Amino acid sequence: MARPRARDYDELRQDLLDAAGRLLAQEGPQALSTRRLAREVRTSTTAVYNLYGDKAGLLRAMFLQGFARLADTFAAVPTDGDPETDLMALGQAYRTAALANPHLYELMFGRPIADFRPDEAALAQIQGTFDTLVRAVARCIDSGWFAPADPHDVAAHLNALVHGLASLELLGSLGPRTQADRYWRIALEAAFRGHRAPMPGSP
Repeated sequence: MARPRARDYDELRQDLLDAAGRLLAQEGPQALSTRRLAREVRTSTTAVYNLYGDKAGLLRAMFLQGFARLADTFAAVPTDGDPETDLMALGQAYRTAALANPHLYELMFGRPIADFRPDEAALAQIQGTFDTLVRAVARCIDSGWFAPADPHDVAAHLNALVHGLASLELLGSLGPRTQADRYWRIALEAAFRGHRAPMPGSP
């Protein structure tokens, strides 16, 4: 067999990550074997091992890929407009990334495979997504939209909120899209009101 071109390796790497995510999401951890994965993508188990080393390496790559896609979605959100509008857009970007990558979401934020734990290097690599949220919150505080607070604390609150909403939506628990849109808007607007600075003259 001829040696694949470098581009083919990139395509195969991506196909393996997406197929592994689908198997995990649709059939559970027991379906995620290198043999089954190779069959799904029409390649060899040797190719899987060459690209990822072992199953742990594959899971780590899936984890990082999910956060890389989240970071790319965040990168499209403005950072120079109205601070509160930009922060709202960031919350919606989180939702967009979750809905676009449901097959990776559980591995990113849950523990569907008990013996998988991201290592310190992987955790450091994904820190940028939370840092993006902290910076957006800090803009709201610095501009006077939000009351003075530790931006990390506010970011942790908002992160928990959007994570919960996204998890429920992926499970179908928020109903049809129009109803889910409403729940997202109500939840984010209520959270923002809770963090807003008091109006001058208010008790």
